[in-house]
Amino acid sequence: MSAGVDLSQFFETFFDEADELLADMEQLLLGLDIDDPDADQLNAIFRAAHSIKGGAGTFGCFGQLADTTHLLENLLDYIRRGEMPLRKDMIDLFLETKDVLTEQVSAYRNAQQPDSEAYERICAQLRELALEKKDASAPVAAASPAAAAPPPAPAAASAPQQDAALPLCVSLTRLNPKDSEALAAEMALLGDVLHQEKTPDSLTIWLSTTATSDDLQAVCCFIVNDDQVEIARRAVPAQAAAAPAPAPVEPEPQAAAAPQAPPAQPKAATPVPAAPAKQENKAPAAASSSSTIRVGVEKVDQIINLVGELVITQAMLVQTASTLDPVLHDRLLNGIEQLERNARDLQEAVMSIRMMPMDYVFSRFPRVVRESAAKMGKQIKLTTYGQATELDKSLIERIIDPLTHLVRNSIDHGIESPEARKAVGKSPEGNMVLSAQHHGGQIVIEVSDDGAGLSRERILKKALSQGMAVSENTPDDELWQLIFAPGFSTAEKVTDISGRGVGMDVVRRNIQGMGGHIQLSSRPGQGTSTRIVLPLTLAILDGMSVRVGEETFILPLSHVTESMQPSADQIRRISETEYVLHVRGEYLPMVALHNVFAVEGAETEITRSIAVVLQAEDVRFALLVDHLIGQHQVVVKNLESNYRKIPGVSAATILGDGSVALIVDVFALMRVTRDKTTTV
Repeated sequence: MSAGVDLSQFFETFFDEADELLADMEQLLLGLDIDDPDADQLNAIFRAAHSIKGGAGTFGCFGQLADTTHLLENLLDYIRRGEMPLRKDMIDLFLETKDVLTEQVSAYRNAQQPDSEAYERICAQLRELALEKKDASAPVAAASPAAAAPPPAPAAASAPQQDAALPLCVSLTRLNPKDSEALAAEMALLGDVLHQEKTPDSLTIWLSTTATSDDLQAVCCFIVNDDQVEIARRAVPAQAAAAPAPAPVEPEPQAAAAPQAPPAQPKAATPVPAAPAKQENKAPAAASSSSTIRVGVEKVDQIINLVGELVITQAMLVQTASTLDPVLHDRLLNGIEQLERNARDLQEAVMSIRMMPMDYVFSRFPRVVRESAAKMGKQIKLTTYGQATELDKSLIERIIDPLTHLVRNSIDHGIESPEARKAVGKSPEGNMVLSAQHHGGQIVIEVSDDGAGLSRERILKKALSQGMAVSENTPDDELWQLIFAPGFSTAEKVTDISGRGVGMDVVRRNIQGMGGHIQLSSRPGQGTSTRIVLPLTLAILDGMSVRVGEETFILPLSHVTESMQPSADQIRRISETEYVLHVRGEYLPMVALHNVFAVEGAETEITRSIAVVLQAEDVRFALLVDHLIGQHQVVVKNLESNYRKIPGVSAATILGDGSVALIVDVFALMRVTRDKTTTV
């Protein structure tokens, strides 16, 4: 580029914006009513493609991306103008084009060349669709070579602008000298600079160009904020019109001519005035850059780790200060108390940075449901609730695969075919609901459908054939949990929707790996509901610290329901070494924590121990410990990456005295408990 402007510094911003625009495009395409498409939605889809094409053309090194979006943009323009009727196969092609564009953006982001075969295939399909527009067949056919060899386009488009319209006037304010110089060079590449006026912090340029105001806006917003740019059509000042061509304009390099051709085609197909187009174009993320900032996840993680260390240090100070005389050290103790409050507020504020809305996950499922239902010949309506509910980024990315499996499972095995639904008096269109809501310090995600529900007979038959400990009297709730057993499947055939090999046991294992649990309920003929309960974050844990012998352990507070000191009349022996605790009509299996971890010097007399009642999924059991120490937030440290995996331990933390405490894996203890109760 001229003037030594290095646009590669803006690549990452462009890639992020392109990803956002493509995601929006997919949602808008899926929401279109084929029979009566909404004009605003069509315009928004067109603007998304137009913005990506403009950005890709500006850089000049993302040729396949610019060409593909150029062809897509032309078709979208015909449809939004009513010159081509919208059909289902068009939406299918546009969605496939979106997938190719996503792969192209990913390839360019990783400094790789996109898949040429996919590029050529999708462009050929787009051109073939464009040829259907008989009245515009010649211009569309000319658009294809223009994508490959664009230089002739500016010459063809520049003539009508001489007298048909006033030049575009780009007014830029609050500039620093470096940005002013870069913007002047960029404008010179986009057309002929007729006149420019410059002050120390502003720049106004009159430009004769084939580019639209949206194109200019997108280019400017790679360097400055949206509110620093104003574009309108204005006459060149009289004194400038009589003057010779302005000296600051540099000759346009031949290499830079190629990226400018794509905007030339939409110019003729965009009759809207420059100012309204600018107001409609919400696509560039730079429009809100005055109130937001992009920060790498690794930087946020580093801050979270530092805040965690600060909290640990603060806990050490609190423990040390607990031995001081409050009268002699009043100011010091007040300062430590204030530090504790500030550290907690800082911790919560930093954690909120990493929180993301569930819409990040839910937004991909309309496409999954649409395509999967079409393959199965089913009609399914997807409804989502709680898209704004927030979850830690590290968890929100890990929940995608389990949710995808549950959704596909529901489409394949849950919701019936239209014929089967009508036969039992249901609407031919099945309903699926995805919802998310906060509940205490956790998030509850639910996948439900109004399908046939689970077959008790089929599950029971399969369980008996595998030698599981069930009978005709086993309650439904217990029977449904067998779905999560390894290798358990009642599917009569394998399809490419729900797949093979990855069963519900893997889903449950993944959920438990995130510190959560999964619950399943079903009613024959009415549908199935699967609830996933997760902590909001894995970086901080509300825990109860307990003492066993000389060791301290942390129990996740979300699993603790109550604690008590057992009396002799509450204890029932069921074998030589196993006991249950009778609590309000319920018999709870008892697990001694000192036995699990072979802790020496622990209390072995049950009536002198403390029983902490824990609940994991559908299982409640009593955990025997020596003493309760207290409740507090702990900073979670990954034990596996710092040491090795220990059975029964999910992570570790550092206490105020500098010692390490192990965080108990409640689900591991639950499995031990379930095995014991099954064999008794």
